[in-house]
Amino acid sequence: MKVSKAFEQAVKEYLDALAKKDELFAKSYAKEGKSITNCCKFICGEVQKMKVNGLTDDEVFALAAHYYDEDNVKVSDVACTVVVNHQIELTEDEKKELREKAKADYYQTALARQREAMTQPKKVAAKEDTTQLSLF
Repeated sequence: MKVSKAFEQAVKEYLDALAKKDELFAKSYAKEGKSITNCCKFICGEVQKMKVNGLTDDEVFALAAHYYDEDNVKVSDVACTVVVNHQIELTEDEKKELREKAKADYYQTALARQREAMTQPKKVAAKEDTTQLSLF
């Protein structure tokens, strides 16, 4: 199983901050043979063992800290889907670029519709009988 980079990044950022605040944890965090990837795999395996569909952020981070604190944890490969609740902040340049791309896409779509309409055979209206009947 390969965990998402967003999940690994969220866990790593938390553990980095925890290591800066807690010297005892910093020693555990620096242990050889431990990695963020295996930490995330450990978390997924533990969630599967718990037979739950999700955990709070605090529960996930507690499992991450536990992985580094304990020497004899088992990492297992499990199939799972991880949802990371974070918001992406775009720069003004990125926003401008996305607007321009959206405009170009819209223009191309409108142009394609117009071309399609022009190539469609035109419907010929049925000729109406213009003969007028007289009652007299």
